[in-house]
Amino acid sequence: MKVLMAQANLTLKGGAEKVVLKIAQHYRAKIITAEYDPENTFPEFGKLDVEVIGGNRTGFPAYGRVFQGLKYGLGFYNMHVDSDYDVINAHIAPSHWIRNNNKRVLWYCHTPLRDAYDMYRFRMSMKKFYQKPVHFLGIKAVKYLDRKVVKNIEGIVANSANTKARIEKYLGRNDAKVLGGGIDYELYRNLGDHSYFVYPSRISPNKNQEMAIRAFEEFSKHKKGYKLLIIGAVSKDKFYSDYYNRIKEMAKRNRDISIMTNVSEKEFRNAYSKATAVLYPPLDEDYGLVPLEAMASSKPVIALDQGGPRETIIDGKTGFLVKDAHSMSNAMLRVANNEKLTKNMGKLGRERVMKNYSWEHFFREFDKYLKAVAEA
Repeated sequence: MKVLMAQANLTLKGGAEKVVLKIAQHYRAKIITAEYDPENTFPEFGKLDVEVIGGNRTGFPAYGRVFQGLKYGLGFYNMHVDSDYDVINAHIAPSHWIRNNNKRVLWYCHTPLRDAYDMYRFRMSMKKFYQKPVHFLGIKAVKYLDRKVVKNIEGIVANSANTKARIEKYLGRNDAKVLGGGIDYELYRNLGDHSYFVYPSRISPNKNQEMAIRAFEEFSKHKKGYKLLIIGAVSKDKFYSDYYNRIKEMAKRNRDISIMTNVSEKEFRNAYSKATAVLYPPLDEDYGLVPLEAMASSKPVIALDQGGPRETIIDGKTGFLVKDAHSMSNAMLRVANNEKLTKNMGKLGRERVMKNYSWEHFFREFDKYLKAVAEA
């Protein structure tokens, strides 16, 4: 089967990019993207056929995100694919707008555009007063085009039940299938407990790094000798770099908190392997590969009780689902004070990943969805 892939951008090392990379490698697929930064995303993309169609920054620094999204989207919306293919597999929104002029599209939806839907009020609250009207109009245009395209997409696969619910609520499609991304669990291992907690995730307001910092500050009042390591990529976009600067200032309050950016996959896995436990407090996360990577490393996961982690973590068995920074701190104390509990959670987590989240399982199911769209 000849698969052509569409991805909004390849500019970071994140969970979605990992899934895109794995699928592209499996099907030897060409990738169409609006922006490609080989220095800051996974180097393995350099061995694949990546075509950049344009869609970089718009030159509107005050409210560039919405215009950047529109420019990305319009690049896909107006594109006529002239190469031969069986299926177009679209990923991060708005790459699925490629369906406007092309048929046989399977959208692997990591989430509908959060700025336009579930996080609209949150994002709007962060805008300056003079940015709000333009942001409102830009989002209105995005939503119009989004719904226009989505109704015609031949097949939709959601990465979680949480994402499926968003698709139904905001885009009116109730036929999405659910298939979470897989993980190369054999690459992860447990090298013991080196007395630190790690939060590995892209630096972003919705990833909620400040909650991990607050939880660790409270934990440190009761337990000494531990550190917190926050690791993740930082976008060049001012929206994200401003947030990064904010959490850097927060981290300065405690000398046992460190932040690392632009680390390699090997360094990520090494950080997991020696941690006491992994923290994961993003706001209503779509799915989240971090809990799977943590469990593959035989580490407990302490996650915010929202979104995707509810589907992958068994509360009290492979980790803890918590409500706020205070309860996260209490869970950290539990694993730090109970070596037997920590080891048992890690063992059960590893078994869960091996059984339910292998790439073999993923591609068995994904093949079926691709073939259904190819034959539609």
